[in-house]
Amino acid sequence: MLREIFTWWNGQTIGTRIWSYFNGVLVGTDDQGNKYYKNKKDTKRWVIYSSLVESTLVNPEWNNWLRYTSLSKPSESEKHDWQINHVPNLTGTDAAYDPENSKKEMKSVAKNDDYKKWSPKD
Repeated sequence: MLREIFTWWNGQTIGTRIWSYFNGVLVGTDDQGNKYYKNKKDTKRWVIYSSLVESTLVNPEWNNWLRYTSLSKPSESEKHDWQINHVPNLTGTDAAYDPENSKKEMKSVAKNDDYKKWSPKD
């Protein structure tokens, strides 16, 4: 409760909790536990994150709903079998894309190749 009062980066603040209680209508939750709300007139939409407040944790379907691109809330039936699960931005983590490491991996794969070049001296 103290985290809610004094910090905004640890989820919802006390003001957001009160606003959501009196004015919010819970629309749904996603697979990460984020809760999506709208007001009664549907003029405002917001998300309360389950853990870290990071906008890349919102999957594209819910992001469309938050930005009024989609008027209906997303459902699992809209998801196609060829779609992969949403991955948040990995910048700053060990799983982030690094072109230098990618080049090193490609060189090591090339060195371990079983192909032996022919030379006229052989």
